[in-house]
Amino acid sequence: MVVIKRDGREVNFDKSKIRDAAYRALCEVDHLHPIENKENLAERVANRLAFKYKNLHRAISVEEIQDDVENRLMEEGVYEVAKAYIKYRYEHELLRNMSTLDGKVLSIADNVNETVIQENSNKNPAILSTQRDYIAGELSRDITNRLLLPEEITKAHEEGIIHFHDSDYYLQRMHNCCLVNLEDMLQNGTVISGTLIEKPHSFSTACNIATQIIAQVASNQYGGQSISLAHLAPFVDVSRRKIRKEVEEEFKTIPLDAGCDDVESVIFDIVEGRVREEVKRGVQTIQYQVITLMTTNGQAPFITVFMYLNEVNDPQTKHDLAMIIEEVVKQRMEGVKNEKGIWVTPAFPKLIYVLEDDNIEPGTPYYYLTELCAKCSVKRLVPDYISEKKMLENKVDANGDGHCYTCMGCRSFLTPYLDGNGKPKYYGRFNQGVVTINLPDVGLSAGGDFDRFWEIFDERLELCHRALQLRHERLVGTLSDASPIHWQHGALARLEKGETIDKLLYGGYSTISLGYAGLYECVKAMTGKSHTDPEAKQFALDVMQYMNDKCKQWKAAENMDYSLYGTPIESTTYKFAKCLQKRFGVIEGITDKGYITNSYHVHVTEEIDAFTKLKFEAEFQQLSPGGAISYIEIANLSDNIPAVMTVLRYIYDNIMYAELNTKSDYCQCCGWDKEIEVVQNEHGKLVWRCPNCGNTDKSKMNIARRTCGYIGLNDWNQGRTQEIKERYVHLGGAE
Repeated sequence: MVVIKRDGREVNFDKSKIRDAAYRALCEVDHLHPIENKENLAERVANRLAFKYKNLHRAISVEEIQDDVENRLMEEGVYEVAKAYIKYRYEHELLRNMSTLDGKVLSIADNVNETVIQENSNKNPAILSTQRDYIAGELSRDITNRLLLPEEITKAHEEGIIHFHDSDYYLQRMHNCCLVNLEDMLQNGTVISGTLIEKPHSFSTACNIATQIIAQVASNQYGGQSISLAHLAPFVDVSRRKIRKEVEEEFKTIPLDAGCDDVESVIFDIVEGRVREEVKRGVQTIQYQVITLMTTNGQAPFITVFMYLNEVNDPQTKHDLAMIIEEVVKQRMEGVKNEKGIWVTPAFPKLIYVLEDDNIEPGTPYYYLTELCAKCSVKRLVPDYISEKKMLENKVDANGDGHCYTCMGCRSFLTPYLDGNGKPKYYGRFNQGVVTINLPDVGLSAGGDFDRFWEIFDERLELCHRALQLRHERLVGTLSDASPIHWQHGALARLEKGETIDKLLYGGYSTISLGYAGLYECVKAMTGKSHTDPEAKQFALDVMQYMNDKCKQWKAAENMDYSLYGTPIESTTYKFAKCLQKRFGVIEGITDKGYITNSYHVHVTEEIDAFTKLKFEAEFQQLSPGGAISYIEIANLSDNIPAVMTVLRYIYDNIMYAELNTKSDYCQCCGWDKEIEVVQNEHGKLVWRCPNCGNTDKSKMNIARRTCGYIGLNDWNQGRTQEIKERYVHLGGAE
């Protein structure tokens, strides 16, 4: 068991420190309220708390220990001493607050702040640029909490009733995630760092420009971004025509054999061979530049690459798009080399492949691509899969037409939108931000009383609503000059210098998201059953529908596109779990973990087969129009690709967006390339250990795990690590 100190550092739990601290506090207030046997009282307090913490199965904070000391003193009947202790704590807190920010900043610089180290599994907190981002974030968060947010929002966030996402970026007028309009930027030109970039004259140049755009966009927003390979595909033929001219010129200087009757066929083969080589180089540029670029956020760009064959209509362009997709997947399946020269799994770019009527059945033109994707998924965890069939049913615009398009980053989806000409538009749109409601807290606060549940739910949703309005109001008045790549040069718009972005915040052009987490625990608290139980399922659906209805009400009243979103809660899962335990104690099946369940998901420990899980969750995913993703956990199926293809066909017919989770690990000490396990060390902390050589040094391992829709590589907090450890294998696991 570990204790999290105020500056974020972790230390091993030591009961004697509680006893000694309690004794010193009792001595300090002794002149006001004398008490006999202070040593015995301090020992009793320490023993009781040590017993309590042993059953929590998570880290505890210093503040939590001090709260428990107060409560224990009350239980001992020494009320005046308890009051004096509260006053003693308050006075010392005032002194500490003068240097709390300093302490956090210094602990980040010294790389000992465990909270920061485990906050984002794709940021390396030892790197100076990452530290700089975290340090700036602490300052922004401090100003945000003290000056920019009302006390009720800050208090609700601190208590885990809601989560005000990315408060470390709130000080600046940044938006969340977006769909980059790469087509506009490549076809019509753009400006990067004051330099005009004209339409590229080859596929490889287009790929190089795309990576520069990705880096610039990532440095000026805090959420993920997505691009489509369909926007790069036209440049393959640009290269083809250029290469053909070169080959024809070469042939003019080369004497042909007398027996060579089909010169055109020879030229065609040479040209297509060179085109493939250029596609390979261009894809390699994207792959390596994306994972080696470091943005101002202190990490590689959080980028999703969309692979959708039906996004293009021209037969030649579709053929070229298939060629690009094939190369992207082949290179991703190979992986990238770590510092030891071993091929490992990269986190980015995230890949999404669309299942369509021309690639899902054997004998269809692009079935070979789907098989290739299946092989890649079981080795490298990507691509994830969108069902064109289901998305066309779910994403229907005001004209009654269905649309298929990518999410922004890992799961945040735009809602259908028609521009001023009545045409659908997706690329160039964005999300303003997210605030998440802690559903288990609503259920536990209601105590099984359904009337009380809906009352509390209304209050909490209105709290989220006010917080979302604040996110929106922070963006109102933002000048396009704040991020020219976004607002002036085509990534999202072509606004004039000095123009505000206000018109893009209303009317459905951008979305703003009500997030939710822990539907399973909420339903369990109210019904005593999992939401997979037929007797509890309807209540779960009612909760989802109620949140959707609220979003519609807010949208109608304010002309802003509020949308319901299944929050990833990578690190927030641990925070919510700790807050729930603090407020309600340890309740079996609800608060007895270091995590809560993501969005509407079936609980990770629930024994359910892959197909039943996908079918069940599809109904809930449809009620998350602002974004959500379902997954199944699979064993190593590299020798059973037909089973994977069966799953993909099931996804195509039953659920809009899903992914396959497996393991992709490597121990740098012994070369072990199978699963690296999670174990509990002598202090009760969950750590990663190589089962072959016993290595527990995380810096000497390559571990890839699906975190919450994307792949994490560095480290996770104790709650998320426990969740990863406890995942039930839905397909191919031990019976």
